[in-house]
Amino acid sequence: MTRNGPDDATRRGTSAVAAIEGLLAFATNRPRWAGGSALHSASEAIARSRALAAQSPGEHTPLLARCLRTTARLLLVRGRATEALPLAQEAVALTRAAGGAALSMSLRRLAEVQEALHRFSDAAATLAEADDLPPPPD
Repeated sequence: MTRNGPDDATRRGTSAVAAIEGLLAFATNRPRWAGGSALHSASEAIARSRALAAQSPGEHTPLLARCLRTTARLLLVRGRATEALPLAQEAVALTRAAGGAALSMSLRRLAEVQEALHRFSDAAATLAEADDLPPPPD
């Protein structure tokens, strides 16, 4: 599927996961001055991935965590760190059980948000936790 716009998510024959991927791709490729379309697409991706994760948590929770991390980054770039904080915290909570790279990315995004909020000691502790994660197995 070519991901050129937010309408890609509503095309007939598009799987739910592909639709969410399309929304995220659209959101991340929009310039930050392009208005609210990127954040709207990212919010829709979160809503859709929450519905999927409710139906099949083991399969779709990583997708939800990625949507949350992506939206937190979009908010952070737009200077809205306060709004990004709960999304980054939720992403960490969702990935904590699985660990690995997803948890490391979530912790690092949370640290970015904490730093933007001038919570430097929290950011340092979060980064330390990310650094203490065991490396992925070979």
